[in-house]
Amino acid sequence: MQVSTSSPELTSLASRLRLALTRLNRRLRRQDDLDLSPSAQSALATITRHGPLSLGELAAHEAVRPPTITGIVAALEARSLIVRVPDPRDRRVVRVAATARGRARLERSRRRKTEYLVARLRHLDDHRLRALEGAIEVLELLAEEER
Repeated sequence: MQVSTSSPELTSLASRLRLALTRLNRRLRRQDDLDLSPSAQSALATITRHGPLSLGELAAHEAVRPPTITGIVAALEARSLIVRVPDPRDRRVVRVAATARGRARLERSRRRKTEYLVARLRHLDDHRLRALEGAIEVLELLAEEER
């Protein structure tokens, strides 16, 4: 498909992509057993990946304002998915870290979503699987932050 950057075809392609991603994301969320908001789940994943983090660092990673992150952290803490820990270099700073329970629940959620996708991918022929592999590279580029 030859598409110019100012064409109606590009707008149509963008619309189809948005809708397909939205629907797929909705189906993946149904596989989730964490019962967390998307923001809380994203914060838990960030804490697991980059933690322990100060609330300011977490807010920056999640691109939300500090009052928003405070509510998200409170919800995660109430479920024993994260804990607050003092910063070893500056006792005035509080950091948040994932608990073993939080890491295990996040891993189980990821595994369920991956299993769902594997089951769906088994229905595709080799040609479509190769096309998807190429499309994933493009999606990864689209998902990168603009610098």
